[in-house]
Amino acid sequence: MAITFQYNKTSLQGLEKNLKMRVRALPTIKNKESALRLEVKKAKKEIEQIDNELEARINAYDKTLALWGEFDTSLLKVEDIKMSVKKVAGVRIPVLDEVVYSTKPFSVFNSPKWYADGLTQLKELAQVGIEQEFCIQKLNLLEFARKKTTQKVNLFEKVQIPGYEDAIRKIKRFMEDEENLSKSSQKIVKAKKEREAELENA
Repeated sequence: MAITFQYNKTSLQGLEKNLKMRVRALPTIKNKESALRLEVKKAKKEIEQIDNELEARINAYDKTLALWGEFDTSLLKVEDIKMSVKKVAGVRIPVLDEVVYSTKPFSVFNSPKWYADGLTQLKELAQVGIEQEFCIQKLNLLEFARKKTTQKVNLFEKVQIPGYEDAIRKIKRFMEDEENLSKSSQKIVKAKKEREAELENA
């Protein structure tokens, strides 16, 4: 990214202001990046734990697979998923508050004895599955924010700050050269006038 500037004091002041702003913001952005990196790590660990739990529950479910063939799946339905939003390292993350289930009434006498336990098992399985979805969403949001923040750190560190410093250096050199030239030309003019004055007096 080329930084556009002019060789004058106004441009120099503008560049110095922009440089100062970026130098001051860089540590904050770096802190945010490391916080996001940590949160991404935590979210990955959380997903791993939920995956293991889900696998364990599915394995337990598989053991009684023959029984589930006679289970009435219309008995249980996810009615609503209540959620809130919290900020994690400056990123808005959806948080699962509660899963609301609706259960159709069934005859305890006419249905197999294990139906009540089956409903509990299904609820638990659904709960873990929904939690997994929330965790994946959280990880995706955190990963996206971390990538953006890393890009910003790199932009500031590797492109903008060195670019502004280089532009400021160029302007200062140009202004110094101009000042030296002006002083030199003033000396030449002064020396010429002195010589002319000496010739006139001679």
